[in-house]
Amino acid sequence: MIVRDKNKAPPTPVTPATSCFAPVLLSGVPMGFGDLLRFRHCDRTIFTLGEPVDPAGLRCPICRQAVRLGLMEAPVRIHAPIRDGHQTACSFLITSQLGAAGFSEENESELHVGISNSKGVVFSYTELGVQRQQEGWEQSIIVPLVAPGDDTLSFRMLWDQQLETFSNLNTWTGDRFQEHREFGSCCYGFALSYINHVMRSEGKEPITREHFTSQYILRRTEAASQYLSVYQHVCLHGYYSTAESHGP
Repeated sequence: MIVRDKNKAPPTPVTPATSCFAPVLLSGVPMGFGDLLRFRHCDRTIFTLGEPVDPAGLRCPICRQAVRLGLMEAPVRIHAPIRDGHQTACSFLITSQLGAAGFSEENESELHVGISNSKGVVFSYTELGVQRQQEGWEQSIIVPLVAPGDDTLSFRMLWDQQLETFSNLNTWTGDRFQEHREFGSCCYGFALSYINHVMRSEGKEPITREHFTSQYILRRTEAASQYLSVYQHVCLHGYYSTAESHGP
């Protein structure tokens, strides 16, 4: 379970749906998530869907006038932070039992994590042992683990070999799941242990759970929660502005 900061004011909650490690349909929101455009007009910060791409065709949803913006005021494209984990290689993935809806701070759904190989197969530790899944992670938060310059064919082959060997260790059998759970490890312990296994093989210092969580996970889950709240509002009402509530 990844700890969330309960002292922060939560964004507008998304509507949860019921599923199990599978994509879900948020209330009134089509399957899949697109980009948002953020711009200033009518003394407000406004969010709309990512089209039209050409600012010359952009109209303010409040005053209905064409938006004329200078170079420094150009709309900012906000990319969807939730992606298909099976389309990403060599990454740390975060999903939930409720799919994207589980990323809301209002939701108590436990987050589940895994590691993808070079072909998008996700390895995760459960009470059945290490699972290798080719589906079920279509709505995930992605933490890339490999720098673009290091993403070579030979590295991918080594990554896959190491991940398979690591997953077959007796440490990660199903009958030891409760033992790991007692120490608060489970899926997170498996994923972080593999990351540190790779780092040690490269002569690097291992990373602590606290550091990895604060630097790579919390800011991404918070951004996803805010994005979902705004995106759902835009899909239902056509736009979102900070005059109505706080956006990302």
